[in-house]
Amino acid sequence: MDFRKTMVASLAQDVVARRVSARELTQAALDNIDRLDGEINSFCALDHEQALVDADEIDAAVARGISMPLAGIPIGVKDLEDAKGFVTTFGSALHVDDAVAEEDSELVRRLKIAGCVVVGKTNTPEFGHKGKTDNVPFGATLNPWNRQYTPGGSSGGSAAALAAGIIPLATGSDGGGSIRGPSAICGLSGIKTSQGRIPNGGPNPPGSGVLTVRGPMARTTLDTALVLDHTVGDTKTDIFALPDKQESWFEAVQGATLPEAIIWSPTMGFANVDDEILRHSEDAIQKLRSAGVTVIEQDKIWSEDPLQQWLVFWCSARARAQQHLMGTDDWEKIDPVLRVMIEIGAAKMTGPDYASAIDAAHRLNYQLEAVFERAPLILTPAVCGHTPRLESEGMVNGTETPNWVGFTMGLNMTRNPAGVVPIGRSDAGLPLALQVIGRQRSDLSVLMAMAAMEKVFEFNDVAEVDHHGN
Repeated sequence: MDFRKTMVASLAQDVVARRVSARELTQAALDNIDRLDGEINSFCALDHEQALVDADEIDAAVARGISMPLAGIPIGVKDLEDAKGFVTTFGSALHVDDAVAEEDSELVRRLKIAGCVVVGKTNTPEFGHKGKTDNVPFGATLNPWNRQYTPGGSSGGSAAALAAGIIPLATGSDGGGSIRGPSAICGLSGIKTSQGRIPNGGPNPPGSGVLTVRGPMARTTLDTALVLDHTVGDTKTDIFALPDKQESWFEAVQGATLPEAIIWSPTMGFANVDDEILRHSEDAIQKLRSAGVTVIEQDKIWSEDPLQQWLVFWCSARARAQQHLMGTDDWEKIDPVLRVMIEIGAAKMTGPDYASAIDAAHRLNYQLEAVFERAPLILTPAVCGHTPRLESEGMVNGTETPNWVGFTMGLNMTRNPAGVVPIGRSDAGLPLALQVIGRQRSDLSVLMAMAAMEKVFEFNDVAEVDHHGN
């Protein structure tokens, strides 16, 4: 079964109506992994037996008339969060021999209550520290669109599995673009919801502190909205959790129309954007104009590049988690780039630096709000540069740079909802996307805009993955 040809809602409805069983969907996902994932390496752990047991329990519950809106949907769980019965390795050699998780993360728990079946864990860079998905224990994940390229990071395993049609739904997390980047370069519509929409509850604080957002990843905005309806909402063990919403996002997105006006910002005032990416992005903006959207161009939105202040949050979080390993035998097991981040956080980030980064987040949001007075949504390119090859960084006008994803990080600081929607393919054949930024807590506005834009951009291409064994 090629899950790119199905919708999550339709699959769940078929299970509820007993036209197909949860076991059949789960077996199809497991078969896809066995047949296709050896080439892509999107999964790092599987449990065939338990997945089928769980699927049988879903089928039994459906037979008893229990309502489950996501009945039988097979999912992959990003290996930065807990799924009961699996080791949470964080993509790190330090944790591959840890005990299995005894409880699910709050997101996974809610997905299971809704009827999802966990088939395995998806690959991620060590502690989610970079925009490429590779690590020592499990190797590199490949982009299904072109196996010479990364699917991005840190939710690269989830994005690759979705882009290949292996599974219909996965989990991701976004501390600096880790849902949006992989979604953009794998041809998916993906959203970082407002921080607190899906709580980081439970006994363990989130890995990247105030930056972390967890959420579902799917192929389309409509699928994502359906899953969000059953996963957002308050929990008292997350100090930043937002109150429950009232409306159905799934129903609202089905009736979505294009916004009357948007702000188009090619660089946000700080980014160095590749000429080809800017050309494709401008073409997409012109399609919106032709569809009747008033486009207000405002290049300068932020008075500073948020990268350095974002690094204060990120490196400080990594130092608090791993600086105790410096000088031990385990230190050399950590990715060299991540070691540098830990060292910077431990040696160069101070309490006043952290307070200043919080001040920067305030300034960035204040500047966004000034722009939102002109229109309710801001559009930018999803990424600044071209998708990295496996052995290199992303490229901006022929120059390698680790900051090929520079548009995403500042929005983790401001906590605004932001999504990406595919617009086409680069000259090299890899997907490209626009980023859609909404006002504080205006997640539904972003989702509706994304869904309406999908119809304008009509991105229906799929990666070349042989689901028929030819």
